[in-house]
Amino acid sequence: MADLDLLPHLFRTEYSKIVSVLCKRYGFYQIEIAEDIASETFLTASQTWGFNGIPENPVAWLYAVARNKAKNLIHRESIFQNKILPAYQREIIIFEPELDLSEENIRDSQLRMIFAISHPSIPLESQIGLSLRILCGFGIEEIARAFFTNKETINKRLFRAKEKLREKNVSLEFPNSLELEERFSSVLGTIYLLFNEGYHSQTQDRILRKDFCLEAIRLCSILLENKDTNTSEVNALLSLLCFHISRFEARLDGEGEIILYGDQDRTLWNLDFIKKGEYFFFQSSKEPRFSKYHLEAAIAYWHTRTEKTEKIWETISQLYTGLLELEPSPQLLLNRAYALFKAKGRDAALKELEGLGLKTNPYYFFLLGELHSKLEPEKAEIYYNKALDFAKTELDKSAILRRMV
Repeated sequence: MADLDLLPHLFRTEYSKIVSVLCKRYGFYQIEIAEDIASETFLTASQTWGFNGIPENPVAWLYAVARNKAKNLIHRESIFQNKILPAYQREIIIFEPELDLSEENIRDSQLRMIFAISHPSIPLESQIGLSLRILCGFGIEEIARAFFTNKETINKRLFRAKEKLREKNVSLEFPNSLELEERFSSVLGTIYLLFNEGYHSQTQDRILRKDFCLEAIRLCSILLENKDTNTSEVNALLSLLCFHISRFEARLDGEGEIILYGDQDRTLWNLDFIKKGEYFFFQSSKEPRFSKYHLEAAIAYWHTRTEKTEKIWETISQLYTGLLELEPSPQLLLNRAYALFKAKGRDAALKELEGLGLKTNPYYFFLLGELHSKLEPEKAEIYYNKALDFAKTELDKSAILRRMV
């Protein structure tokens, strides 16, 4: 890795570790102080390394500086008097001089932070924002770009989320057995939506989009490293994410626009991720527990198969039927209709679409256009134009226009 790329890379990988360890040690209510320490550590690195060169062990150097800054900053009387005592009226804390930045403590701290950030008291959008900032080390500008908003909006959103967590007195204690199941669905939902924010994002920043996906996979992997959170549901979710990201390079063209599944270059599919997806899916079947992630992972698995027989598409349509029973949605109905089209032909798909009432859904009209494109091209164009009218993003419009050519 080039010297110029090293510090941004380390910020992405180590910032969240330092913040998580500090919050575990000194309390979540001091998260702004933890973020200040982590940020100042990297500012010191950028200044010092520019003059003295990169140290032999950059990560150890960062951890040593973070320890010293934590020791100095936390002990300052002004910090305690102005930020901690008046706001929270907590009892005086005796701070230990050393900060434990061992691998084991880092993993434990990040796991606890995942559960803290995924607290049900804050909106999912804020959970994703906090995850990107605190757990994944993304800058405020990057997060703003991903959500198509400005830095001020993101800062306010994150501030309100932190305040809500403080109001609820959320700590970085690992949930007890009774709380774990209740909080677990929220944690998995946050990771799932974080991945989708990258996979289905409308931003043109290809690198940023893929980074979001990889960070979701990393957070899911942290859950697997703990015996209490290494469940069949987590394995199924990680399997799903691996299957999806295996096709990441094939589903975007050079301009960052979507390439439809049927038009993808299968030689660009990542076989390593497909194999990982198969492994984690096998692991997920070892327990009798069953979830929507199992069904979605199974659907994603069949989409990585290169032999597209009617039997495979029939299996996919049956899986969508099961998923609709758990979580009905218009998009799943359309997906099942497309699978029926591939398995049993156009008439079966058209029958499926009858009476859905999706009269303003661009994907509904787009699918009708696809179903009529070969036999009735004039009718297909009418449907494509309707899809274009209701399309909400430029990327969707571009995909529709390419089919109309």
